[in-house]
Amino acid sequence: MTTTSLKLPDDLKKRAANVAGQLGISTHAFMVTAIEQAALAAERRARLLAEAKVARHEMIETGKGFEADAVHAYLGAKAAGKPASKPKARTWRG
Repeated sequence: MTTTSLKLPDDLKKRAANVAGQLGISTHAFMVTAIEQAALAAERRARLLAEAKVARHEMIETGKGFEADAVHAYLGAKAAGKPASKPKARTWRG
């Protein structure tokens, strides 16, 4: 494990220490967790954007896509634990 030094504004360091104390953990543990969560969020966003670019390319190449209302209904049913049929891709080019 490596050591890293952070220069934080006084108010941010106090806030981190206060929250860490409320959680019953050290300020160090709080900061490590915060950095880990930020890195994970950035990695997930990068994957989402890469997948979106591939999906956009496929949609442009095939001329097919999914109707937003059908996708929203499908996801809503799945989130509610109800059975749902996957929406079908439709041609969107004339």
